[in-house]
Amino acid sequence: MNMNTKQTSGELPRVLGIFSIIGIVIGSMIGSGIFINPAAVARELSDPLLMMSVWAMGGILSFFGALALAELGAVYVQSGGIYVYLREAYGGLIAFLFGWTIFLVIESGTIAALSVGFSTKYLPHFMPLTPLQAKILSVSLIAILSTINYHGTKNGAYLMNFLTSVKFVALIGVCAVVFVFASGNTANFIVANSSTPTPGGPPTGGLIGNFGVALVAVLWAYKGFESSTYCAGEIKDPQRKLPMGLFIGSAAVILLYIAANLAYLYVFSTSEMAESNRIASDAVQVAIGPIGASIVAAIILTSITGTCNGHILTSPRVLYAMAKDGHFFNVMARVHQKHKTPHMAIAAVAVWASLLAVSGTFEQLFTYVIFGYWIFMGLTVAGVIVLRKKKPNIERPYRTWGYPWTPIFFIASAVFLVFNSLIRTFWNSVIGLAIISLGIPVYYLWKKRVRDTATPS
Repeated sequence: MNMNTKQTSGELPRVLGIFSIIGIVIGSMIGSGIFINPAAVARELSDPLLMMSVWAMGGILSFFGALALAELGAVYVQSGGIYVYLREAYGGLIAFLFGWTIFLVIESGTIAALSVGFSTKYLPHFMPLTPLQAKILSVSLIAILSTINYHGTKNGAYLMNFLTSVKFVALIGVCAVVFVFASGNTANFIVANSSTPTPGGPPTGGLIGNFGVALVAVLWAYKGFESSTYCAGEIKDPQRKLPMGLFIGSAAVILLYIAANLAYLYVFSTSEMAESNRIASDAVQVAIGPIGASIVAAIILTSITGTCNGHILTSPRVLYAMAKDGHFFNVMARVHQKHKTPHMAIAAVAVWASLLAVSGTFEQLFTYVIFGYWIFMGLTVAGVIVLRKKKPNIERPYRTWGYPWTPIFFIASAVFLVFNSLIRTFWNSVIGLAIISLGIPVYYLWKKRVRDTATPS
């Protein structure tokens, strides 16, 4: 990465339009999940109607979450997104813990996971790689995308728009190819085929517990719409364009995910889906033969690249916002004099994500804190209600549709997911809480440091 020394403190310019916001929403949501996770859902829920119900519920929850973020994003139009909303609703500590977790694991871990998946799971379909070569390519992908975003927000947005368009059209193409060329069975949409046993036997956690586990997998595939809020400070006319981008982007992904799952069910029963590690490749291969696996592998590589770029484009803005509040290293608030990007924050995310990718520890960290993501998302959506009470007179260019019921439904679902994780994966959840809680003394140490610096000697 070209670490040009020209830098200054200041605001980030508003250069992103509506198409860029839609591109960030769709591009960050569609990663590899829709190509893989349907099999995990089928393993938990063997009934096709239940399987489709959990995908529909995940879509509804995501859309309700987008509705709430649209209201918050239209009120608070500076960079940082959820960090800013949590700060305004609950104060600095909760906001800091979110930013701490975002940097330490959630966003950096996502970037690491995507880069490792790119080099170890899908690129080897076209060329064999040694473990060392795979690690070099993982870090190289992060470095290339970070350099593009380092040299201008518009550069990252243009790349995002292009990759999002390619993978969106390609996923539509996958659905069309399956429905047109495969010899499928529409009975799979409503009837479970129990002739093929689910690997490891039937689910044993009870219907509610299994539905909760499946919902976590589904919501992970839907994750990403919130990333667009992180760069609210760089959006032109954010009061109008951020809500519009959230609506259009999340609705488009929901419809596409439902169509993709119907395409998979068209050629496979739920029990057959449960046995597939690469359900999209298998479905296209049934339709057009062995070349289908290569086509899907190329689509997934494009999709992963776009999603990785989306997280690199947006997540450094959280560090930038934290630093501006005095809750992170001051250097993270610097704006490049020429490129007008939070270049030091981008570099920090790139370096930490690269270390996680090389070490391989991100997968375990991810397991520990993924349920914590839903704690913060639940608190954020609850922030709509809190701020309506706390700041009733503030101007709200957009008000959440279905208030208060849509936020309440999302909050209740987030609570269910957190408690279901505590029951099903107790120790992982406890360790995750411990990792998040480590940020508490760090926050107070940071506040003391800032206070001591501001106090004349």
